Amino acid sequence: MTADLSALLHLRKSLDGQGSPKSELQLHVRAPVDGLDGAVRGSGWFRRLGGEEALRYFAAAVSGAVGGDGYVSAAGRGEVGLASGERPIALLWGAALAAHGIKAEVRGADRAFQVVASGGGAVRLARLYFLFGPPLLEGGDEGVINHKLAEAVELGGKGALNIRWEEPRQTKRKRVAADLTISEGDVAVKYNVYLLKNAILLRFRSTDRGRAELAARLLKLAGVDAEVRRVGGRNVWYVEATTDKLATGRRELRDAVADIVKTARDNDLVDAGKAERWLEKLEGGLTLKEGWPKYEVGLAEGALVIRYRSTSLDGIEREVQRLKDMGLEEGVHFAVKKPEGGGRGYVRILKGGLERAAWLSVHGEGSQQELAAEFVEYILQRAGEEGDDVYRKAEEIVKRGREVGSLRLTDIKGAEVLIEGRRHVVTVLGGGARFDKGESGRTLLRIKITAEVDGVRGDYEVTYGRYGEDNEAVGFTVARADAPGGREADAERFSALIKALTGKRPRVHRMKNGEMVMVCTGGHLEGFARYAELAEAIRRWLEETRR
Repeated sequence: MTADLSALLHLRKSLDGQGSPKSELQLHVRAPVDGLDGAVRGSGWFRRLGGEEALRYFAAAVSGAVGGDGYVSAAGRGEVGLASGERPIALLWGAALAAHGIKAEVRGADRAFQVVASGGGAVRLARLYFLFGPPLLEGGDEGVINHKLAEAVELGGKGALNIRWEEPRQTKRKRVAADLTISEGDVAVKYNVYLLKNAILLRFRSTDRGRAELAARLLKLAGVDAEVRRVGGRNVWYVEATTDKLATGRRELRDAVADIVKTARDNDLVDAGKAERWLEKLEGGLTLKEGWPKYEVGLAEGALVIRYRSTSLDGIEREVQRLKDMGLEEGVHFAVKKPEGGGRGYVRILKGGLERAAWLSVHGEGSQQELAAEFVEYILQRAGEEGDDVYRKAEEIVKRGREVGSLRLTDIKGAEVLIEGRRHVVTVLGGGARFDKGESGRTLLRIKITAEVDGVRGDYEVTYGRYGEDNEAVGFTVARADAPGGREADAERFSALIKALTGKRPRVHRMKNGEMVMVCTGGHLEGFARYAELAEAIRRWLEETRR
């Protein structure tokens, strides 16, 4: 019984020593103990201090265990677990969770036990861990903390939130205001909603920083990325979200705010035209995918720009982890700048990042594929909100990414192409790609294709390198003088092959010494990347030779 009693006393100590109890819950734990008859009985070691205060005590103990050797899995399994080296202690944890309405299963053997909550219990536990857990405090292993918190927000956000509001009114300062309350279980925070001249403003203010942080976390569960700020040098803390941020929230929150606006409009408290503009944002949603923050999507000098900006380190690191979970690599597919000195940081999708995500949405596996598909769909939706030109550019990149590796070289059978008005028939027999080192030390990509063009079988090779200030990918091939028909015929057959594979013919340069050099560009390389035999080598070469 020693281990059981020490665990019981440890939990009691961690829960006792924090204020005076207002009432007490008598909890009887019956758990078989190996080697002993009878049961373990605990009485009064969890105190119900009334609503939110009780949850703070409970979450302080549980979250320490989850944040230590425990885990949170939002994708796939949908579980929250904590670990223990002793079966009786694990059973005590299970009973403690059950006392708070969270059903958990004790798994394991020897000295490795897990107490695992799934389904609705996991959602409930994830919310408690996020709302009250000590890992939200400063310090500790930020990489682990933020990863688990990101998973907790995603899993906790799958459950329904209770959101209610009160009739809009006019304040003494002639503002139109309403109260909106977000609650989770016994936890409730009341916010003020103001309908201002140019925006909707949701605000919470308090001299208790803990309450302000709770207000911010509840908003995060509602899909709004808000953070706690201080009023000057005073001991007053506040959380705010305006129209655009509210429009990124979950449907329940957007509907509640929209109802406030409609009621104010119907009571002639706000201008009807202004109300309609707000309602269009709230009802459509700036973020059409639940659980995603607002990514900026636009064009800069014809290039697609995809960026998420925030002053919140937690928000930036959540998106970094999400991109990594879908299979994107930092520095290759996206860049990160962490917020400093109150300024905004960002996560920016680099050239090729959206294309890679589109490829993963088709060729990835399990939760990785699902996450990539959600991301691609979301970016297309955001692009559509920004106009036809932005959407067409995003759609072009996504289409190209989805096509990568979608074909086999041998799919090209009897393809007919025209070169200089002459018809050619192309059948590809096979091929591949490999890396090589040039004399200058440059890493080269050699693509070799075996094909029959007009019945003449041959091996054709194009060698790609990176050149110039722009590090442009360019491929070269020299026509063979000893090929059937000589250089001219070889160059034409090569051109027909490249056009059949990529849809574009190469440029042909006739040199003074009689040589003929065929040049392929990055556009041809994108065409080659559609073939499974070449796609992975092309992807790795592009990444390894990137500046």
